Amino acid sequence: MERTTIDVSGMSCSGCEENVVDALEALSGVSSATADHEAGEVRVEHDGDAVDEATIGNTIEDAGYEPAV
Repeated sequence: MERTTIDVSGMSCSGCEENVVDALEALSGVSSATADHEAGEVRVEHDGDAVDEATIGNTIEDAGYEPAV
């Protein structure tokens, strides 16, 4: 398992965190995700062969937030 941390802007509450986590955990190859709107970051544990950082960033963007990838 790999661990990836990405800075994310646009999250302002726990509902935003939940949106991002739900979107990421729906990806095949992601075992867990946590988001912290106060720190402006998302941490993802994933299979590096199945999910890369670009896919994680695109998923965060599709959820409506701005990843710093």
